[in-house]
Amino acid sequence: MHGPIFSDLNFKLLGLSILLLFIGYICLGQGPVYNPVSWTIAPIILVFVYCILIPVSILYREKGNTTSKDTTKKDKGV
Repeated sequence: MHGPIFSDLNFKLLGLSILLLFIGYICLGQGPVYNPVSWTIAPIILVFVYCILIPVSILYREKGNTTSKDTTKKDKGV
């Protein structure tokens, strides 16, 4: 392998997702059962983090950080 697997941006996105997870679970535990915060806002935050932000923080790569060589070049000699 050539260099680190995750960049600084990946770690920042992962840290943001962990922070939003804490906020989402704190909102989920607020007040009575039918509290608007725990009934609507917390599930939206948690679904966003689990379905979008965590996968993006794991899978995102910058365009300049490719580790495979370009194998699409063809021979000009034949």
